[in-house]
Amino acid sequence: MDGPLLVIDRDGTRPIGEQLVEGLRRGILDGALRPGDPVPSTRALAAELGVARSSVVAAYDQLAGEGYLELRQGAPSRVAQLERGRVEAARPVTTDAAGPASRSDRDVIVLRPGLPSVARLDERAWRSAWRHAAQASVPGDIPPPFGIPRLRAEIADHLRQARGVACSADDILVTAGTSDAMALLASALDLLVEGTPRVAVEDPGYPSARRVLQRRGALRIVPVPVDADGIDVAALAALRPRPHAVMVTPSHQYPLGGRLPVAARLALLDWAEASGALIVEDDYDSEFRHLGAPLPALASLDRGGRVVLVGSFSKVLTPWVRLGYLVLPGNPQLHAALAAVRDDETCPVPGIAQEAIAALLANGTVRRHIAATRRDYTHRRSLVLATLSGIEHAELLGHAGGLHTVIRLPDEATAGRIVDRLVADGIAVSSLDDYAVVRGEGPAGIVLGYASPTDTQLADALLRIRATLIAEVGTD
Repeated sequence: MDGPLLVIDRDGTRPIGEQLVEGLRRGILDGALRPGDPVPSTRALAAELGVARSSVVAAYDQLAGEGYLELRQGAPSRVAQLERGRVEAARPVTTDAAGPASRSDRDVIVLRPGLPSVARLDERAWRSAWRHAAQASVPGDIPPPFGIPRLRAEIADHLRQARGVACSADDILVTAGTSDAMALLASALDLLVEGTPRVAVEDPGYPSARRVLQRRGALRIVPVPVDADGIDVAALAALRPRPHAVMVTPSHQYPLGGRLPVAARLALLDWAEASGALIVEDDYDSEFRHLGAPLPALASLDRGGRVVLVGSFSKVLTPWVRLGYLVLPGNPQLHAALAAVRDDETCPVPGIAQEAIAALLANGTVRRHIAATRRDYTHRRSLVLATLSGIEHAELLGHAGGLHTVIRLPDEATAGRIVDRLVADGIAVSSLDDYAVVRGEGPAGIVLGYASPTDTQLADALLRIRATLIAEVGTD
């Protein structure tokens, strides 16, 4: 395989891994390696070329993230099937390109936020976990109201290691994703509060969570502005009457991407203690930090029993399983209210799904999957920055972590035109206006998710987005 395809320049200045990636990518694009062809194992190729195996592993990982290789545990790695019409877009991205060549293939490329990649999921471990869960003896009763003990223990262990949250299985309540968690909390507030509960929310913020809160209980939603770091704690503290709860995304504000600094987090906790309010912390994509060390979860700083941590496996694994959790503070009244709600509505997550996810947590599959996808997402973020940076009047925000970025635009009319043009061009993005509490009153822009497409799809879409932005708002 080191004939015309891979020639390593050991005396040059370019890293070995970079040469491997370029040589393999060129061989695939030129047809020397065809879809379905096996490639040597990392050990065999390293021995053949006389290079470190770690260089080959890193090169294969990058090419898998870009969509050129399919890596499967226990099976040979193979060349992936590149989509028709995407090959030109798969070539290295240059920032002086005016736009991609015209294409007859216009399949929609979905770049909406919140959709993870499942390409790295260990399918053998996934199938094994579900198979073992299905082979267990079938209970004759419903799952426990707060979830099966094994899953609650595994979630608590995962959070201790990944987010620094000191919790036990008794603190975990299993939910059918974030929407179910918000619905439970809305019902619990109805039981705990005299009159109409008031819930403060970030503006702009998470629209589906707001809708769930409003539909589930007789709640009043109170918007609070956000700044570059996240929720404006001073504006929250100035609200009268005081809210009974506030919903925040401190690790990666959704959607603008700010990260609430420690001083603001402590001020938020002080406000909650003085107000007797709950803080609902949505920790939706904290595992994927691209710049800087992740800050500890707000719940890890809570000493007054005021923070409820909301998490799910939708971003970490797949939204297909609809499984999440609440981490409850040492708050007996809240525990009792949630227990009462669960007694009426029972746990909606099937026991077999709980057993399967518990197994994937226990055997390290989830941990390894997070590590692999974090590398992929960091690489895709670099593609976004390389292609979309430097366009006048189109500022990139929120890309220090997570699975999306925001493109701030001069006004809503411009943003609307760009969204419409991209949709017509087969690229699905979201308008930033969709996240405002009151439409038309928030910042203007588009929200672009980069996790779910392959790199070849993403590179294609980014070139077309760049051309559209330049045509509408500015120049290179």
